[in-house]
Amino acid sequence: MPTTAPAQTRRRSSSARRDDEAPIIPILARKVREVEAKAQRGKLGPTNRVKFQVIAFLVREERARVKSDTELADASRAELLKRLDGVATILAKTAARDTSLIQLLEVDQATSPVAKRMRRDWLLESGAELAPDELIITDVAPVVAAAPVVPAALAERQVVPPQIEARRESHPFLAPDLLLHAPNATPRRRLDSWELMGPLYKAFESGAGGGAATMELPEVPEFDRLSPRGREIMPHQSRFLEAVRDGHRTFLLADEPGLGKTAESVLAASVADAYPLLAVVPNVVKMNWAREVERWTPQRRATVISGDGEDVDAFADVFIINYEILDRHLSWLSTLGLKGLVVDEAHFIKNLTSQRSQNVLALAASIREQISDPLLLALTGTPLINDVEDFDAIWRFLGWTNGAKPGTELMEKLDATGLTPADKAFYPEARDAVISMGIVRRKKKDVAADLPDKLIADLPVELDDEFGRSIRQAEQELGERLAARYRRIIEARGDRGLAPGEIDDDIVRLVAQNELDESKAAGTGSENVFTMVRRIGQAKAQLAADYAVQLHRSVGKVVFFAKHIDVMDAAEAHFAASGVRYVSVRGEQSTPARQEAIDAFNNDPDVGFAVCSLTAAGVGLNMQAASNVVLAELSWTAAEQTQAIDRVHRIGQDEPVTAWRIIAAHTIDTKIAELIDSKQGLAARALDGEVVEPGSSDSVQLSALMHLTRQALGGH
Repeated sequence: MPTTAPAQTRRRSSSARRDDEAPIIPILARKVREVEAKAQRGKLGPTNRVKFQVIAFLVREERARVKSDTELADASRAELLKRLDGVATILAKTAARDTSLIQLLEVDQATSPVAKRMRRDWLLESGAELAPDELIITDVAPVVAAAPVVPAALAERQVVPPQIEARRESHPFLAPDLLLHAPNATPRRRLDSWELMGPLYKAFESGAGGGAATMELPEVPEFDRLSPRGREIMPHQSRFLEAVRDGHRTFLLADEPGLGKTAESVLAASVADAYPLLAVVPNVVKMNWAREVERWTPQRRATVISGDGEDVDAFADVFIINYEILDRHLSWLSTLGLKGLVVDEAHFIKNLTSQRSQNVLALAASIREQISDPLLLALTGTPLINDVEDFDAIWRFLGWTNGAKPGTELMEKLDATGLTPADKAFYPEARDAVISMGIVRRKKKDVAADLPDKLIADLPVELDDEFGRSIRQAEQELGERLAARYRRIIEARGDRGLAPGEIDDDIVRLVAQNELDESKAAGTGSENVFTMVRRIGQAKAQLAADYAVQLHRSVGKVVFFAKHIDVMDAAEAHFAASGVRYVSVRGEQSTPARQEAIDAFNNDPDVGFAVCSLTAAGVGLNMQAASNVVLAELSWTAAEQTQAIDRVHRIGQDEPVTAWRIIAAHTIDTKIAELIDSKQGLAARALDGEVVEPGSSDSVQLSALMHLTRQALGGH
């Protein structure tokens, strides 16, 4: 790109406004304000960085033209230079906010094809007549070889679990994909000279065309051919899966939380036969993913990768890994022959400079190189956090764009419109073209008829740190102590005809009741079932708060319930660090202070969380401004849990309510959740007339201790 533009190439057409000696300046002023507004909300994305470049270049170019124009009066020249200085001042302030922009102020930076096209389009908008060599931009950025999946900086960190070596030995060669290198038709080139990424983002930013951003989905099939026995997928899930059955393979599944994205993904892999499948997920939902695979595709095996993968099942169908440890497993995962990749909470990869994003994108590119039509799913209720350019990383992951231009399939769809970004009608058509690539967005209210009015969803989490291991150790020791008491009683009285391995339930209950009485008397001064449950709550606090933050980004207001003050304190500290306002509802508050907090939650759009005590806020409060509840700790009674959820599920609530229970896997927490659910049947049977199997009349605490005793004795 030349550093200055010859005056003859910048002559205004007859349609230019005669009262404006420099019609490009209003355009630059408008563009620089757009960039400034974006920068105030965070770091600029790729398209706005190019826009920043082009503005800086055109300011210099226009200043040179104004200074050399002998036809301008001195007063006009001074006025125009003043206006250009105003644009330059905003550029400087923006660069001061994001210092990485300073290098873009250099004249020779605006040389990319994207920048040239942007410059040309703005000049044409201003009414300038350009030379033929400026109108036709044919130079295309050189194709850069794909970056290695494992960058040099991570090479030393790579691990290969022992079982993976066994899998490699049993399958030393990947089956060739005969369709991968099939000749492609020559793409049409009508839009090749246009800068398209900015217009694509603009099409979504302006909501061009209106309507929900959901691709056209098939109708609900007559029969449910996918659900395992005893389960049933909902109509909106069925329509998504029919699209997979029809051959669609890349999706941005942006449904609101609570609509079953995980189940849809698991079943999509089954429909597409996309095994082995890798799911990259937040740590807090790893266990839930494994459970959903077992629940919806019981014929498939799932393995959760933790640490260096010592316990990984190399012959599993579904591999589940969290973002934090993906970097050390890239090597063997990239050679496993993956046929599908799911990225859960895909907004985690929006920062293209982060190692997390680069790992995921490199792995996806590797899969596309090996498989002709892999299943790629990006799951997030919040694909856009700050800016429409948050789409960038997700679109790259799905192969819809490469960051600089649309991919072949999307380019064909845009080309088929017969329009260009110079046409107003291009934008709704462009939005529809991207949506048809596989964007699916449904809200709870859109599919309310498919949903129960109240859903309790369990999220098992793995407590795999030192704290978690100490909790499991303490639980084991408590069980052994109970079992030892049981054995002493049996030995003292004689077995009385017990068969080998048989357990006397009356003695188990006696031992458990004695332990419960002692625990209540001891309070928190010794290790007992109450202190253990409290420690489990402390261990879950950070994971539960982190999930609540993710949920808030998708659905807005969230009510967070905890039983203990220290868990509430930890959650509030996490919310404060995330930059979202919260209110607190606790037992020591005065009535006016409590009501003030509730009113702020219900009425102030900036208040995202209500952190509530299960006992202090479980009754008498109205919080229907939210439709999602996080239960960070479990109650000892089903009624207490129900009362907490009903702070949201009440008259005035116009959306289905989802309560997310955070459960510590492989601990007594799991049994407590099961016992609470069994108690729900009492009301259903006694009050609602439902046919429900009668359960034990023992308290949850007593039943939990009886469970620990039987477990230590080798029973169930």
